[in-house]
Amino acid sequence: MAIFALTACSEQQPAQPSAIGTEAPVIVPGRPGGPARTATPGERIGQSPIPTVAQDVRFAESMIPHHRQALEMTSLVEARTTTSEIRAFARQIAAAQTPEIKAMTRWLTELGRSGPPKHGHEQMSGYGMATRQELNALSAAKGTAFDRLFLQLMTRHHEGAVKMAGEQLASGRDQRMRLMAKDVYSGQNIEISRMRTALNALPPS
Repeated sequence: MAIFALTACSEQQPAQPSAIGTEAPVIVPGRPGGPARTATPGERIGQSPIPTVAQDVRFAESMIPHHRQALEMTSLVEARTTTSEIRAFARQIAAAQTPEIKAMTRWLTELGRSGPPKHGHEQMSGYGMATRQELNALSAAKGTAFDRLFLQLMTRHHEGAVKMAGEQLASGRDQRMRLMAKDVYSGQNIEISRMRTALNALPPS
């Protein structure tokens, strides 16, 4: 009878997320197409994921064209300056932002949304975006004049990206987009500081 009572009591307990102890590692599958991970000690498995909110989608759909314009500017560097520091900035920006565009586009696809159109940045205002006239001027410049305008435009562009990332960290919920925003916020703030130093070091025009 004691055994029966214990069993009955156990059957009446509601299902709870299981807590991870310190024994064998537990592998937690990621979202479709994403990598799995190892659960941390004490983590409860089975809890509902944090829902995606409008701010998460807005961040991805705005940051993709923002990044595309940065790549448009970096694509001009090779033919217009021999300054090694400017070329290094362009390589760093392209290396960071190209995979970020791919990751955000893939995330939107998982939600059933298509990425922004290729020239969507022309409709964006604020957030440090360069105008078509500024891009034309950058394309026409060479040497030190190019270096100066590139640093001015890209610094402002990065400041806009940092602002967007801050808004995502304040209101976004999706963990992947929040991690993306943290990377943008940290990485681009570092680059802003370096570009300001490089700009101040340029010879006077």
